[in-house]
Amino acid sequence: MSDEGPDTVTEALADVPVGGATALEAGAGVGNGTAGLLAAGAGTVVSVTDEADHAATVRERCPAAAVLEADLTSAPLAADSVDVVLAHGLFNVLTSEAAAAVASELTRVAAPGAWLVVDDYEPQPAGSRIRRLYAVENALVELADARPAYVFHPSAGLRRLFGGHGWARERTTGLLEPVPWTREHMDAHVEAARRTAADVPEAVAAPLLERAERLAAEGPDPTGRMYSLALRYEP
Repeated sequence: MSDEGPDTVTEALADVPVGGATALEAGAGVGNGTAGLLAAGAGTVVSVTDEADHAATVRERCPAAAVLEADLTSAPLAADSVDVVLAHGLFNVLTSEAAAAVASELTRVAAPGAWLVVDDYEPQPAGSRIRRLYAVENALVELADARPAYVFHPSAGLRRLFGGHGWARERTTGLLEPVPWTREHMDAHVEAARRTAADVPEAVAAPLLERAERLAAEGPDPTGRMYSLALRYEP
């Protein structure tokens, strides 16, 4: 039996007709969205992730769900087969190019009249410590892999992206404002930066890591906004 997931998931799904629906968590992570969809009464829940450890976690946490290890740009789902799609904290790990491909695929699997709920973060306020910490991590990942680790897509930008595929906005609400970033959260991102730094020349990586550690030592600054964007598919 699964738990209900965090309060942000419960709030985001409160006005969505999940009961009895065929639902998809796009980008499962640790399964917060999958747990929330099951708790809200979805008839079938499919959870898709491209990371094996996440898939294993969701299978253990939510045995009632069907967990698929696959790329969201080519999901192994039939066209027009999903009534509710939840993307909880997905788009901030997608580049603009990847976001466009995922939007196209989520549209392909959505049935006419389907709901899409995107929960994510507005771009972080200029000058905030969390924004500067993400910038350091992005710099290291760009140097190692030629891509950013995180991209904070404005809710209005995702609305326009999905609008081009036939999705109409139902509502946009705030889930967290300010976002309660924690010291543990910052420390986790410093550790991620350290792992990435192993693939970057030390002379370049060392000052970036020093900056990340200094920012974490200053502690978190609760700031920014987590939003929930709900849309309906009207092809």
